Amino acid sequence: MSLHFTEDDETEIAEINTTPLIDVMLVLLVMLIITIPLQTHAVKLALPDAPPSQTAPPPSLLVQIGPEGKIVWAGEALDGIPAMEARMQAVAAMTDPPELRLTASADAPYDRVAAVMAAAQRDGLRKIGLQGSP
Repeated sequence: MSLHFTEDDETEIAEINTTPLIDVMLVLLVMLIITIPLQTHAVKLALPDAPPSQTAPPPSLLVQIGPEGKIVWAGEALDGIPAMEARMQAVAAMTDPPELRLTASADAPYDRVAAVMAAAQRDGLRKIGLQGSP
């Protein structure tokens, strides 16, 4: 606190220099922010310690479409869409139908790939996966 006298009269003007006080408060605020532990929004669950199950992967059926639109069903070449649809209907009638994995060549006609996917949906196969080539 400093006292100043004016030249005109002999009254005191009291001033407090608040700059050092603000500096100290800002340093304390920064230190407080740094030292507060961060809260994580994790939910802690008590999970059972069960060994991983050794179940086999679900059965799958591979359907390939070649560059000329040729359809290969599980390694066997088919004549066309009607022959494939007959097999799809038989697979869809199973109690636990396998997953249909469709893989197409990069040069395969798009209309043939779309026809195979539409036939699978139409015949009632619900587990359809598109498999890419490595």
